[in-house]
Amino acid sequence: MGLYDFRSIYLPYCLQKQKDGGYLVLNRNYKPVGFNTQEHIKYEDFPVATKFPGINKKTATLLSINASDDVKEIFLYDDATNPIRNKKNMDSYLEKVERLAKLKTK
Repeated sequence: MGLYDFRSIYLPYCLQKQKDGGYLVLNRNYKPVGFNTQEHIKYEDFPVATKFPGINKKTATLLSINASDDVKEIFLYDDATNPIRNKKNMDSYLEKVERLAKLKTK
């Protein structure tokens, strides 16, 4: 999948928990937000993981596009709910981003 717009490069698509308990905030191409590359990257080569103590099953459910309580991988949208498709999708996505923006880091 190519990165072809601002959203796909610079906005969060999912959060992926790492072995050390930190989370990567990934774009639509499973690269850290802001990375615009098709090349394979090793996440551990970049200091981009952050610990969010506030992420628990309840938070995951509120952030997840399918209300999953899985804290290991949290998807904020999918192809059907892509935020640039329509205002309803964008409003739903921005509610999730607002929740993320309020999370404290460690």
